[in-house]
Amino acid sequence: MSDISPRIDIAFKKIFGVEENKDLLISLINSIVSEDDQVSDIVLLNPYNPQNFRDDKMSILDIKAKGVEGKRFNIEIQVADEADYDKRALYYWAKLYTEQLKKGDDYSSLSKAIGIHILNFTSILETNKYHNVFHLTEKETRIPYFKDLELHTIELKKFSGSTSTELSELLTKIRSSLDLWLAFLTRFDLLNDKNLPKELNQSHLQKALNVINVMNFTPEEREAYEAHLKWYQVEANTLKKAEARGEARGEARGIEIGKAQGISIGEKLAIEKMVLSMLEKGCNLELIRHISGLTKMELNKLVNAAEKVSEKIE
Repeated sequence: MSDISPRIDIAFKKIFGVEENKDLLISLINSIVSEDDQVSDIVLLNPYNPQNFRDDKMSILDIKAKGVEGKRFNIEIQVADEADYDKRALYYWAKLYTEQLKKGDDYSSLSKAIGIHILNFTSILETNKYHNVFHLTEKETRIPYFKDLELHTIELKKFSGSTSTELSELLTKIRSSLDLWLAFLTRFDLLNDKNLPKELNQSHLQKALNVINVMNFTPEEREAYEAHLKWYQVEANTLKKAEARGEARGEARGIEIGKAQGISIGEKLAIEKMVLSMLEKGCNLELIRHISGLTKMELNKLVNAAEKVSEKIE
């Protein structure tokens, strides 16, 4: 089995962002977008190029593609939670949309742009849905007006749950073609392209597994892969240490606040234990917040802390 994870952006782009694997990218895109936005063929606007790593080993490796009807797609996988990621996603969409317009072109030549962001962390607390689609609509009537803007977020943690998920449990989650791709991205280590269960026995998935199993990195690519992997691990460790320091400082303060509010440290820990148990059972986040009385910020901290404990990049 390969030691390369498809969740690291270099591997992700080498799988989906090369000419010989365009069929895999088309399958991934069509599993995400609506029926009206399905593509039969695409042109890669920034195909994978190992030369990129000679000068910049930490370059951003999104995939840009254009459908035969002109629609633009930007696909990115993101492992580490970065501040203001929502703003970055919107900025990427804006660049994808505006770079279509050349000097002298009319605005009517602009085609719809779709941003697809695959996230290995929880970003949207208000829902347990792992796939969310965002448009601009009128506030009260929900009438869509700026129809060229569409952003997708796909949160892998909401799909996969614990990293200890067994294959039998993973199979119960397969209900759509997108689920097939998420099974590949989250638990490829459980899958064998020569012996896939019927729920996952699909030609594109078989090919993707074969691609990652035979994938060979050049020395420059391997160095870049290790640099990205190390950066993600350091980032996660830094966040964990910062949270630990914050908890240590906050515990003393929490005693004061708890006394003022009539809440003991034991009660605070009991609430946190209850919340973690509800998260493990997949309860709705808004329901958890309502029952626990936690703020969105407090709940978000617990959600991400729970993920970091179980998170391990293969």
